[in-house]
Amino acid sequence: MTQMNLVQAINSGLRDAMRQNEDVLLMGEDIGRLGGVFRVTQGLQEEFGPERVLDTPLSETGIIGTAIGMALYGLRPISEIQFADFIYPGFDQLVNEAAKYRYRTAGEFHVPMVVRTPYGGGIRGGQYHSQSPESLFIHTAGLKVVCPSNPYDAKGLLIQSILDEDPVVFFEPKRVYRAIKMEVPDAPYTVPLSEAQVVRAGEHVTCVAWGAMLYEAFAAAEEVAKQGVDVEVIDLRTLWPLDIEAIVSSVKKTGRIVVVHEAPRTCGFGSELVTLVTEQAFLHLEAPPARVTGFDTPFPLTHEREYLPLAHRIAPVLIGTARY
Repeated sequence: MTQMNLVQAINSGLRDAMRQNEDVLLMGEDIGRLGGVFRVTQGLQEEFGPERVLDTPLSETGIIGTAIGMALYGLRPISEIQFADFIYPGFDQLVNEAAKYRYRTAGEFHVPMVVRTPYGGGIRGGQYHSQSPESLFIHTAGLKVVCPSNPYDAKGLLIQSILDEDPVVFFEPKRVYRAIKMEVPDAPYTVPLSEAQVVRAGEHVTCVAWGAMLYEAFAAAEEVAKQGVDVEVIDLRTLWPLDIEAIVSSVKKTGRIVVVHEAPRTCGFGSELVTLVTEQAFLHLEAPPARVTGFDTPFPLTHEREYLPLAHRIAPVLIGTARY
């Protein structure tokens, strides 16, 4: 076991996967000699060479399209998109090609590829380096969507994503890249792409979050505990396929749910979660489901802390929901 932050854990997962399977390769802008903008791939080109850690042109369409071809050929490519905000030029390749090959060929072909990308705010990146587009990919049948919140999960979920036979979009919360450290096994291991985790047990309100917002939800839960509100916090880990059973089980106990995400409110993933809970646990609800989210605006540079659903915005909603 080694103390690792999120960057180190992802690097370790990539290294382990490449050592285990020579068909695993990396591609992206500046990921080789530079080691990526956030240095997540640092040292990998030195170990595995430029044929397995490829520096690509600045073309997200090309990066993702090439990865699809490699995956259909039998390789297991991992594409890095420097920021989730830059993924849109490759959106067509992901949602119209990678996501649909298994279906359109009746299972004859599959696309075992991973697209890694840092997402979200918190680093004063402004509107082109702070977006959270996860719901766009969750909406697309054929894609799996993963978002770890901590180093242990990041390594295990990444290795499992690389082993998966279908395309996975792997969102990395850059706000906590180096903010959190924990013990991570040096040897390879996996975390299933189907299991949420209760990170704080509670009796009064269920609070669901993922990525960097998990820490804000947890901090808010600790704060409202001083006022007698006991919050159960769930980390989704994998956004799709969704562990709805874990959420419903918690709501049946608490009777209440608050969803936290930093993407805009309208058509955010919180809307789907609230709908599913309403459909499957309606008779157990004792308060209207609530969402604490980003706003329906472009991500602002100057007012970043006002935009993000930080703990001070979450706490009043938890209290109001508990006391409804």
